[in-house]
Amino acid sequence: MNAQNTNKTETRERVKNPTILNNGFVHILVNIVLGLASIFSFVCFEMYGTGILIVIAIVLLILWTIHFIGFKLLQPNQAGIFTFFGKYVGTVKENGFFWFNPFFVCKKLYLRISNMDVEPIKVNDKKGNPIMIGLIVVWKIKDTYKACFEVSYASTTGKNTIDLRKFDGFVRVQSDAALRKVAGMFAYDNIDGDPNEITLRSGGDEINERLEEELRGHLAIAGIEIIEARINYLAYSSEIASAMLRRQQADAIISAREKIVEGAVSMVDLALKKLSADNIVELDEERKASMVSNLLVVLCADESASPVINTGSLY
Repeated sequence: MNAQNTNKTETRERVKNPTILNNGFVHILVNIVLGLASIFSFVCFEMYGTGILIVIAIVLLILWTIHFIGFKLLQPNQAGIFTFFGKYVGTVKENGFFWFNPFFVCKKLYLRISNMDVEPIKVNDKKGNPIMIGLIVVWKIKDTYKACFEVSYASTTGKNTIDLRKFDGFVRVQSDAALRKVAGMFAYDNIDGDPNEITLRSGGDEINERLEEELRGHLAIAGIEIIEARINYLAYSSEIASAMLRRQQADAIISAREKIVEGAVSMVDLALKKLSADNIVELDEERKASMVSNLLVVLCADESASPVINTGSLY
């Protein structure tokens, strides 16, 4: 029963569209009329000395003062969040010069896009390897009610405009948590695993989309919309960086050797077939083996071979 009542009374953002009655320029004329009427009443009191005139003049002066407080100016991409004696009334997202109930308390909140560079943090990947990973988050306020009233530090007293920098701490902490979770779901690379497996190095857009999805879940409670999130730094942690570098170098050397041997065998096979097809020279099995050995040494060697010219008999 309590849970049902809580859901029914839960407050959501209510966007209000100003009407002609909220036009600030119209109310400037009303304010001028009230001011002139108050001045006229004081002048009449000085001339005629009637007590009722001073009462009317004071009442008009009070109305003029209260009416003057109701003017609000909202800039582009700035929202006004209104409360009436502690109760949420609504949000105005249109920019312009308006007049609202003077007893409304207005908090202004920018809806402009912000970005944050989250410094690299040390986490463990799916295989348990310590890595350093950082990201960039691009965000903006979407739900003004949650941003103002669901996040405790955002609703500050004594200021008409809520500084977006007050959200930095919340965004940074939640981004840290989301980044740790996503980094633990994938391996750094796929040296020992399935070559088709998505990794942090090769995932690219898929990793960034998974990160954005995770961040949306963490930041939605504060009314924050994630526009983009992407990894901008990725490396092995310092204690294993040198070992992993040697491992990558060894893998690269092995891969290169495989290519060299494969190419050398192909070239030797082509040479033997060409010699036999063109009847250039007939070689027995022993001489073929010797030729294959020499050619493989020449083709697979790290340094250039020094040729030796045989001026005697082949046998």
